[in-house]
Amino acid sequence: MKFLRRISVLSIVAVLATSALAFGQERGNDKVRKSPNAAVSQTIGTTVVEVTYGRPGLKGRSLDQLVPDGKVWRTGANESAVIRVSNDVMIGDVSVEAGTYSLYTMANDEAGTFTIIINSKLSWGTQHDASKDVARTTVSTSSDNPFAEWFAINFDGLTDTSAIMNLHWGARIAAVPITVK
Repeated sequence: MKFLRRISVLSIVAVLATSALAFGQERGNDKVRKSPNAAVSQTIGTTVVEVTYGRPGLKGRSLDQLVPDGKVWRTGANESAVIRVSNDVMIGDVSVEAGTYSLYTMANDEAGTFTIIINSKLSWGTQHDASKDVARTTVSTSSDNPFAEWFAINFDGLTDTSAIMNLHWGARIAAVPITVK
């Protein structure tokens, strides 16, 4: 009887975890979007880091309008960006457990930095709930890069234990170090 109860409980937990993961990855691909969906994945050692997000375009607007200084931004368009890490990692100088999270950013133009926010609530738009923040770290940005009309996330600087996740829009790049534990 105990065995059946354990199997039942494990089954329910598995279904709930799967549905939460599916919600976090679902980005409404049934219609054309002004800010198309994108996904990028990088394996670092044996750890997989996946990001799904919307790719807004500047379309004649200024980056300062779209990513206002000192305000939380969803790191893309439409739904909040989602980052999934298969094992525990360091993002910048903070530890993040394996899991699926929302990825938010906050620009500090005067300091030339972005605050990277890892949040446990998956949501539409910028419905950031600071009480659900798992980690925050600050990274430098550079503004002397090739111009990118469309927001993009990519990885470079790959080693067996680390990579740099770049957030690139306009001429600005925020370089976010990710290190596996």
